[in-house]
Amino acid sequence: MTASRVLVVDDEPGLVRALAINLRAHGWEVATATDGAHALDLAASWRPDVVLLDLGLPDIGGLDVLAGIRGWSRVPVVVLSARQHGEDKVEALDAGADDYVTKPFAMNELLARLRAAVRRAAPSDVAEAVVEAGELAIDLARRRVLRAGVEVRLSPTEWALVEVLVRNRGRLVSREQLLLEVWGPAYTNETGYLRVYAAQLRRKLEVDPSHPRHLLTQPGMGYVFEV
Repeated sequence: MTASRVLVVDDEPGLVRALAINLRAHGWEVATATDGAHALDLAASWRPDVVLLDLGLPDIGGLDVLAGIRGWSRVPVVVLSARQHGEDKVEALDAGADDYVTKPFAMNELLARLRAAVRRAAPSDVAEAVVEAGELAIDLARRRVLRAGVEVRLSPTEWALVEVLVRNRGRLVSREQLLLEVWGPAYTNETGYLRVYAAQLRRKLEVDPSHPRHLLTQPGMGYVFEV
């Protein structure tokens, strides 16, 4: 039986070492990161079966790391945090965490939660963290777009629209779905928003915005992102 892989992300070196020793002793393969940037790199390259994520990281906030992972992957994420307020737990779970463990914790409970998270995980599509389309490189983990190697500045709304389309690349995404996912349920009839933002994105991403190759409109239906 293949050992499950766990990525441990925490900025306390002593705790990371102790967790790695205990997890390996219980048959897990372990990779560790002490900052958010390294965690995102390992999540994309090492492909863990579960991520154990501290919220208090020195460079990128834990919730931002979670958002970066959720941009392209459904890998289970168990938050490990000293924050015990109910609102912190709710925020982490709403952001896509699968479970929340507070410090200090019992090792046997943590192991049980990790095993449960792996069991519950849906069979994952092998997603790509970086999607290439012509001269574009869309990094779903780091939430950025490069064009010919130069980062393109996108607003949060522009990025949200790109993310939904790229995650569904090659498939038609209806106007209603885009409005719901990017703006929310109160905006599902605001199709003018899509026309404005699609035009803005084409100016930023397409070689010839008047003849787009990647961000295509299906009149009266929705949009497709083609690689």
